[in-house]
Amino acid sequence: MALSSDDVRPDPTSDLHWSDYRGAIHEIFAANAAKHPDRSCVVETTSSTSPERNFTYRDINESSNIVAHHLVNNGVERGEVVMLYSHRGVDLVVAVMGVLKAGATFSVIDPAYPPERQNIYLDVARPRALIVIEKATKEAGPLHQIVRDFIQENLQIRTEIPALKLQDDGSVSGGSIDGGADVLQAATSSKASLPGVVVGPDSNPTLSFTSGSEGRPKGVRGRHFSLAYYFPWMSERFNLTENERFSMLSGIAHDPIQRDIYTPLFLGASLIVPPAEDITFDRLANWASTNKISVTHLTPAMGQILLGSTEPKIPSLHAAFFVGDILLKRDCRRLQQLAPNCRIKNMYGTTETQRAVSYYEIPSLSENPDYLENMSNVIPAGRGMLDVQLLVVDREKKERQCEVGEIGEIYVRAGGLAEGYLGDEQKNAEKFVANWFVDSQRWIDEDNERVAAKGSPEPWREVFFGPRDRMYRSGDLGRYMPDGNVECVGRADDQVKIRGFRIELGEIDTHLSQHPLIRENVTLVKRDHNEEQILVSYYVPDITKWKQWYAEQEQNAKGGSAIPQRQDITDANTLVERMQVFELLTADARETLKQKLPVYAVPTLFIPMLRFPLTPNAKVDKRALPFPEAADLLGSIPKATDLSSRTETESALADIWAAHLKTRNHTSETLPRETSFYDLGGDSIMTVQIVPKINRHWQGVNVPMSVMAGRNPTLKSVAKYIDKSLNPSSTHAGKDEEESEEPQQHYADDLPSHISALPASIPSAELPSVEKGINVLLTGATGFLGAYVLHDALSRQPALHVYAHVRASSAKAGLERIRQTCTAYGLWQDWWITEGNLEVVLGDLEKPRLGLNDADHKKIIEEADLIIHNGARVHWLMPYENLRAANVLSTLEGIKICATGKPKRFAFVSSTSTLDAEHFVQQSASGQPVLESDDLSGSRTALTTGYGQTKWVSEALIRAACKQGLNGTIIRPGYVMGDPQSGVSNTDDFLVRMLKGSIQVGARPDVSNTINMVPVTRVARVVTSAAIYSPSGSIAHVDARPRLTFNDFLGALEKFGYDAPVESYDLWARRVEKFVEDGPAAGKEDLALLGLFHMVTSDLPEATKAPNLDDRNAQAALKADKWNAREEGSTPAAVTVEAVAAYVAFLVARGFLPPPPKASVADITLPAVAMAPAQVEALNKVGGRGGAA
Repeated sequence: MALSSDDVRPDPTSDLHWSDYRGAIHEIFAANAAKHPDRSCVVETTSSTSPERNFTYRDINESSNIVAHHLVNNGVERGEVVMLYSHRGVDLVVAVMGVLKAGATFSVIDPAYPPERQNIYLDVARPRALIVIEKATKEAGPLHQIVRDFIQENLQIRTEIPALKLQDDGSVSGGSIDGGADVLQAATSSKASLPGVVVGPDSNPTLSFTSGSEGRPKGVRGRHFSLAYYFPWMSERFNLTENERFSMLSGIAHDPIQRDIYTPLFLGASLIVPPAEDITFDRLANWASTNKISVTHLTPAMGQILLGSTEPKIPSLHAAFFVGDILLKRDCRRLQQLAPNCRIKNMYGTTETQRAVSYYEIPSLSENPDYLENMSNVIPAGRGMLDVQLLVVDREKKERQCEVGEIGEIYVRAGGLAEGYLGDEQKNAEKFVANWFVDSQRWIDEDNERVAAKGSPEPWREVFFGPRDRMYRSGDLGRYMPDGNVECVGRADDQVKIRGFRIELGEIDTHLSQHPLIRENVTLVKRDHNEEQILVSYYVPDITKWKQWYAEQEQNAKGGSAIPQRQDITDANTLVERMQVFELLTADARETLKQKLPVYAVPTLFIPMLRFPLTPNAKVDKRALPFPEAADLLGSIPKATDLSSRTETESALADIWAAHLKTRNHTSETLPRETSFYDLGGDSIMTVQIVPKINRHWQGVNVPMSVMAGRNPTLKSVAKYIDKSLNPSSTHAGKDEEESEEPQQHYADDLPSHISALPASIPSAELPSVEKGINVLLTGATGFLGAYVLHDALSRQPALHVYAHVRASSAKAGLERIRQTCTAYGLWQDWWITEGNLEVVLGDLEKPRLGLNDADHKKIIEEADLIIHNGARVHWLMPYENLRAANVLSTLEGIKICATGKPKRFAFVSSTSTLDAEHFVQQSASGQPVLESDDLSGSRTALTTGYGQTKWVSEALIRAACKQGLNGTIIRPGYVMGDPQSGVSNTDDFLVRMLKGSIQVGARPDVSNTINMVPVTRVARVVTSAAIYSPSGSIAHVDARPRLTFNDFLGALEKFGYDAPVESYDLWARRVEKFVEDGPAAGKEDLALLGLFHMVTSDLPEATKAPNLDDRNAQAALKADKWNAREEGSTPAAVTVEAVAAYVAFLVARGFLPPPPKASVADITLPAVAMAPAQVEALNKVGGRGGAA
């Protein structure tokens, strides 16, 4: 059934023109060569070892004709595979076009792959011819003897071109076999013509490889249909002309290399090839600028290399096509700064779709400098190109297309899909499926009518299977956006993407299981201590075989010094002990996988287990598999013993690292060369401190933060980067590994699964009156705000009865935590306990039922009237995934408790971080405050902090629960500042650290934004008032009336006698950078803003824009609260300069700030602060904002 005309989704019954074959790409290329034979076709640019080589269309056409005739003359038939031992350059173009002209199928071996892996490709492909590019042999060595033996024993090769090379004069040579004549000599006379082999849309020009679950890669047979079909449309849509200069940057053994070659050859444009030495972080941008590249195809990982330098600009670049992995807004913004005229196209496609088949275009910076501001962090996959549809299908009812916003599986419908997997009909039937939305006979009948009307069929129809309305089941999850674009949200299976490479976990496990000493194994994707995705293989060794093998290793080692003396397994109960005991086996397993897998598929971490934890169904319980803490990794790391292998740079770098790692018991001599900085115990704060010291030590070196904050920074890799920077022309340092950041999980996509976990029906609660007494379960009571909420609840007359949810080893320890926190803030009252108003229940926000034991759970479900869920994990840098359990799942568990036993009301303490989106800033700028009734759709995709994202999901979950009966309300505070009476403040607060940081650097930034900062006493009052009196389903904004500006807030420092004059934000940010680079003076503290370094030095004015808020619900709740109307119960509504004075005075008394060096210059002076010894002692033991129980 066709969709309505106003439906933004693609119509799966529409005609996609299955028979509109454009012709073969090699024939179109030959026609271009005939039209402009002397036009530049392929340029190999200058390197340190060779000058520029420029080849015309005639050169490439004639040389590829010679290769084609040679293949045909030696018996290669249409559709047979020719394997290329490859190298990036003009010879690869000649080889590819030659194979296509012969009607054959080309496939590529990357010389960088291990010989065993090359043999697997050969075994899958079963080629009948082999082309070895001479440069591949010279740079990577000849085909390994293992490969030669495999070819000799297992394949029937009809012909080989042993040393293909396009000479400087445009002639081609193929090398000789056994000293005879050049193998291409006989075909030279045929250079002016194609062999005349007929190919059609269903002929197979390519055989590409993708991961396989049985330990063998799958060969995907491409079709000629799509090689040229989309180029006319792309040329018009993206303004691509014959004058373009395309870059050749894709990996030579991955199918994206095809787009690098085919696109310019179709258009009659030029293909520009960089030398390997220029494909580095510090040189690629300069290469692109120098060579006036106008169009580039990139993976996000290759894009990181291009963006490794901010200079020079690339004004010639007007089109960048990204494919292969998630593209982030951050990277788009950086590319726009480098290439202001570049339109960015994010494209979606797989090997099975044969090419990128969808696009999302971002205008250039010069066209629309603000476009990215309203984009989500992850750029959408977009919509299908000409005659391509991205169909988002219901995973349970596949005959149903998902609605806008609904998550489903992405199916690609197009006439240009690949033929399928070579020799795997079962997999083909699973992944390439007939379109069930329409009867395909319709297209066959229409095609027959078309042929009949023409009178005679086209020649290519002899190799055409007829119209086939097929869809490729991608395994990707996605959803339609309101404008019809599609965004990807994850994978539906165990196939993963890491750093742009698609990896089948099953393939890794198959190979690892073949190790003779490993009995069981499973590979997972985990996040390491730098929040990077890594592969982790868990294995159970065969102990009997391992002992025998270990004894043999000891016997073979000279003096035993090469073998770790850790063979006793009787005490190997801890993870670190097991990693030590099986260190040698782990090394052997890693080496084994290196011989069978590409380097990107070799796990980062191997964890030995004596046995696997099992589920009740006797399956491996993957969730229960341990992941080592940094300290565990440190204990398992072998210490450096041979310093002679270190380079001079590595030794100097070790001294710098050791100065920061000394708290992890490291010295310069104990640091291994090839162990990650983070596995040694380093962290992001150390990284910020270390990078300026590196740049200061090596004059002229500017190591970016990404080098140390990357996936696996080791002494060896960072030293190599430094050496390369010091001597760019040097080749000994090798090619730096690409660094990229994995995107955070898209938080909104996580919501449906939580909504589906809600109770089907939730009884609506009616609170008893305050006079009759209200029993409250309060989470987060040990945090800064939580302590004040507790105080507010218990200070009322009559007081509420509070069950304080605390994470502790015992009820006594839990009570002590609360006592200590409240004492630190000057709030504790002994009568809370003596009069029975406060009880402690032990729990954990990250666990089911909030971690309550059976007795406490029974008490809460039977006695509680109200849950105030204030507990959360607060962190400036952690991604959504890390905060999800404590912040989102705890909300779900709280709602479930409300639905069990006695009906309960639910009050949720959220944050205005849910409003940190340009949508709300613009709305506020237009004079419209953010209404309390807003559903937050404006921040569905725009939030950038994991904390704000968890609050957004939790709020949406509560709104959904209210529709199912929950009596719930949400309180949304902004910046929670200190107590204006006592001055008690949280030293971990961003604004408090801005005060200290400005004093430390001796200046404050000129930022005129207003700040929605409210005293903690006021926030706590709104929380309790709204929890009791706000209507169900309502939201209460906590808004400052009036608001101070940043300049007012920080400017108060000068009034109090501090040296912190105002200066432009740019100057101040540079001042902060220099402070970090220089390091603190002797005896001085590190910068208070160190953990916020990136935030405060990137664009603080933009990051701190706060919309105006409607707070009528909050005001109504306060008005309804009789306690608030009493004088002793009133609280100040906003932070004033006088309140800032109280905060500063407290921070000085606590020792967090130094006393002002000068007398106050205004009427306001710092008040005196007196703290009892018990409060001082307690303050030294507490801190933190979250109060995550």
